[in-house]
Amino acid sequence: MDLKNLLSQININADWIGMREVREKGTYRVIRDGNPQANGAGTSHGIMVEVLAKGQFGYYATNDMSISGIQHAAEKAKDQAMRASEYSLYSFSEDARPKATGSYESSFSKAADSISAGEINEILLAGCDALKVSNHIVSASAYGLITETEFNFVSTNGSDVNQKFLMVTSDFSATAQDGNIFQRRTGGRTGHQIGLEVFDKNNIISLCSGIGKQAVELLSAEECPTGTMDMVLASDQMMLQIHESIGHALEIDRILGDERNYAGWSFIRLEDFGTLQYGSNLMNVTFDPTVEHELASYAFDDGGLEAQHQYIIKEGLLVRGLGGKESQIRSNTPGVANFRASSWNRAPIDRMANLNLEAGESSFDDIISNIDYGVYMETNRSWSIDDYRNKFQFGSEYGRLIENGKLTKTVKNPNYRGVTTPFWNNLKKVGDASTFGVHGTPNCGKGEPNQVIRVGHASPVCQFENIEVFGGV
Repeated sequence: MDLKNLLSQININADWIGMREVREKGTYRVIRDGNPQANGAGTSHGIMVEVLAKGQFGYYATNDMSISGIQHAAEKAKDQAMRASEYSLYSFSEDARPKATGSYESSFSKAADSISAGEINEILLAGCDALKVSNHIVSASAYGLITETEFNFVSTNGSDVNQKFLMVTSDFSATAQDGNIFQRRTGGRTGHQIGLEVFDKNNIISLCSGIGKQAVELLSAEECPTGTMDMVLASDQMMLQIHESIGHALEIDRILGDERNYAGWSFIRLEDFGTLQYGSNLMNVTFDPTVEHELASYAFDDGGLEAQHQYIIKEGLLVRGLGGKESQIRSNTPGVANFRASSWNRAPIDRMANLNLEAGESSFDDIISNIDYGVYMETNRSWSIDDYRNKFQFGSEYGRLIENGKLTKTVKNPNYRGVTTPFWNNLKKVGDASTFGVHGTPNCGKGEPNQVIRVGHASPVCQFENIEVFGGV
């Protein structure tokens, strides 16, 4: 199918027309307690037709790829735009859809068809077996998802973009029991743009054995202490911290109130950009869709804006929001190329993508050695944050006490709470490149109707001081 040829045959009077075609294939495998639970595959393919008329954008999605089907979709999209113009607060021009030409492809070593479904099942079964390190493990599971996505975008102002993504998500989980005490430990690749090199049997067995041992270890661990103290977060827990207290708070459409009836607002005001000290001067947060293997890397967003490495927070100062071209126009605020849709049948909205905390200069030993008493935490277990993305409470799966500059005994159910800007202003040390981890959140929900989309986060290990830490479920 020639997308440009289809575009050329649309016959309507409009200021601009765009067509976004998305083809996706997903295959998944689930193993539970040594038995296959699910082996499935699904495909999705369709086109979103976008029309600018009378200063407004209208959308209409279709899986009818015929000329008549596309023409019908374009007419419906124009109708939507004309209706919206009667109630509009902002008027857009073609400038909201910059001309974009180029391509992108995920980096990988092994293609999606390089390992058979049977071989993947065998590897996941081996991982599941490795999780059962003792009779205390009462449940073990292994999960793998391979997603192949192709994105094509053309427009009447000359856009022509092709992007191909290969993404792999894996997860391994062990639940340990001793009487009425239960502890769960998880691990794996939460989502990366990568190939099937992820399914290395020896690496997975080693990983799963460690997960199982830590689940058992947590059964006899003491409860996390309660008090105000230093806290060190591993990069996988930092992923959640960045996502909830920075990412959603800085999405410009949320700041403008677009989500107030669904998911709340934000404590950030437009006048805070360029003035608000979000965190300590060690805090450098970037929008970076160029990182190899990170889950939300790409060359162009769904509105045709070229994606670039840009500072969101620099030396603690809030300098830029997470808003695509439309939100930048509406707010008169600098943003980034993060206008994204979850599928061909959804309109793009502002979505964080690769949102990363840049590495600092401290080794892990440097961080730990200067702490008299505190707690180290890994892997998110629970989260709660208010509708303004301000007050939060997060829990982790695994903790270690820090005493006199050394990691000592394991503690279970470690939790912490805080308020966003005071918390980030308590950032005391930022780990160097050796502590840096790349992670992904494959199921971030937002929008009406709801859209679930992939997000990437990378971070080093970080130390925070004067944090309210506590134990308990």
